[in-house]
Amino acid sequence: MTQTNDLLQRLDELNAIGIKLSSERDISSLLETILLAAKRITHADAGTLYLIDPEQQVIRFEAMRTDSLGIAMGGTTGEPIPYYPIHLTGKDGKPNHAMVVAHAALSGETVNIPDAYAAEGYDFSGTKGFDQKTGYRSTSFLTVPMRDHENEIIGVLQLINALDRESGAIVSFTRDDVHLAESLSSQAAVALTNRRLIKQLEELFESFISLINTAIDDKSPYTAGHCARVPVLTMMLAEATIRSKSESPLRDFEMTDKDMQELKIAALLHDCGKITTPVHVVDKATKLHTLFQRIHLVDTRFEVLKRDAEITMLRALLEAGRDTPAAARIRSEFDARIRQLDDDREFLRHCNIGSERMEEADQARVRSIAAYQWRNDAGEMSVFLDKDELENLTIPFGTLTEAERQIINHHIVVTIKMLESLPWPKHLKKVPEYAGGHHERMDGKGYPKGLTREQMSVEARMLGISDIFEALTAKDRPYKKGKTLTEALSILGKLKLGGHIDPDLFDIFMREKVYLTYARQFLDPEQIDEVDESKIPGYAR
Repeated sequence: MTQTNDLLQRLDELNAIGIKLSSERDISSLLETILLAAKRITHADAGTLYLIDPEQQVIRFEAMRTDSLGIAMGGTTGEPIPYYPIHLTGKDGKPNHAMVVAHAALSGETVNIPDAYAAEGYDFSGTKGFDQKTGYRSTSFLTVPMRDHENEIIGVLQLINALDRESGAIVSFTRDDVHLAESLSSQAAVALTNRRLIKQLEELFESFISLINTAIDDKSPYTAGHCARVPVLTMMLAEATIRSKSESPLRDFEMTDKDMQELKIAALLHDCGKITTPVHVVDKATKLHTLFQRIHLVDTRFEVLKRDAEITMLRALLEAGRDTPAAARIRSEFDARIRQLDDDREFLRHCNIGSERMEEADQARVRSIAAYQWRNDAGEMSVFLDKDELENLTIPFGTLTEAERQIINHHIVVTIKMLESLPWPKHLKKVPEYAGGHHERMDGKGYPKGLTREQMSVEARMLGISDIFEALTAKDRPYKKGKTLTEALSILGKLKLGGHIDPDLFDIFMREKVYLTYARQFLDPEQIDEVDESKIPGYAR
C-alpha cells in the first residue's frame, strides 16, 4: 500500500511537472527544471542533461547536479560545465556505442545500470576519474533518451545513484523509476522542442523586421539609422517611466517583459511604410533636389543672362562708340547688371538650402527673380524660374513642398495598413496601434487619425517623443546638422507647451535624464552640451 501511494504521489508530481514544463519560456530554466524534476521523482543524488548538436555530431553538457557534493553547473546557475562534448562517432567513423550516453542517443534505448564499476560493454573511465578526484562513488545509472513528438532524439537524461527513501543508501533504479523517467523525458523533449520552435519563430520574425529596415536602408541610409535608434530611445523612456514612481502622474504605469517586447517591435516597425516612399522625397537634401540637383540648371541660366547682358553691352558700344561719354555709362550699367546677377545667383543658392523659417521678404525676392526673362533651349523667351522651381525655392520650412510632405506623411497610413494586415499573436496585438500613433498630437491635430491624448496609449505617446527627439539630434540627415541637447530639448519643451507631445512623459524624459543616456550612446561630443534645465521651456523640476 505504501509503495502504491508513493507511485501515485510520483505520478501526480509528474503531471504537475508536465504543466510547469509547458509554461516555461526560458530554455535555460526549462533544462534546469527537467533535470531537477527527474532527480526528484527518481530520488537520485545526481544527474546530467545533455542535448544533441546534430551539425557537430556531439552531445553537449547542458545542466549538471550532484547534491552530496554541492555541484550545480549549467542551466540558470551561470556556472559553465568544464567537460568536453561526447562524440557520437569514434575516430574510426563508427558509432560510439562505448559511451553509455552516446549509445542511448544513437539507439534510442534506455540503459539501466545497477553498478557502473561492474558494468560490461561501456567505457566508464571518465566516471571513475571523476570519482577518484572527488571521493564520490558513482554506482547506479539510468540513461534515458529524450524523444520529441517527431520521434527524433534531441538529448539524453542521465540520473546517477538512486537513494533509498528510508535509509538513504545507494540502490538501483527500479522499473517504476524507468517508466517515470521515460515519461518525463518524453514530455520534456516535446516542451523543449516547442520552446525552440517558438524561439526560432521569434528570431525569424525579428530577422524579417531587420530585412524590412535593410530594404529601407538600401533606399535611404538616413531613414534606416532612424529605424534603429528610435527603438533604443523608446525602451529607455519606457524603463524610465516604470522606475519614476515618486510624484509622476504615471506612477501606476507598469509593463511586463511581454509588454516591453511588444513596444520594442512596434518601435522597430514604426516607419516600415517608408519602404513605399520615393527615395528622392525621403532624401531631399535641398529644395531643388529631386533625382538630381536642379540648382545647377539655374546656375546655367544665370550664365545665359550674363552672356546676353554682355552681348547687349557690346552692341551698345558699337552703336555709341567706345570713347564716347555714353560708353562709360554702358560699361557701368553692364558691371552693375553682372553684380546683380551674381548676387541673385548666390541668393538662390542660399534659398535652396532648407531652413527652419524663410522670411517673407526672401520669398518675395525669389518671386521677383523668377520673373526675369531668358531665352530657353528652344530659343523662346521664358520666365527665369518655372512654377515648380518657384514653389520649391519659396518653401518656408525645410526642403519639402506641401505635396511632398503629404507623400512623406502617407508613410504612416501605409505603416498602419501593413501592420494591421498581419495576424498578430495575442501578446503583440497592440503593435499596429503603438506604431501607427507616433505622429498623433495630444491636442488632436496630428495625423493620420487626429487622436487626442486620452485616445492614445502611453506606449504610443512614448514613441512620439522618441521619434521627434531622434529626428532633432540625428547627425546623418542630408538636409540638416544634428542639434545640440539644449537646442533639441528647447524645441521639445515648446512642443509640450503647444500640445504636441505628452507633458508627463516629457517631464520624465527630463527628470530621469533619458536624453543624456541616449546622447552618450549616439550623439557626437560637440552635440552634448551642458543643459541648463531651468531654461528649457515647459519644464519645472
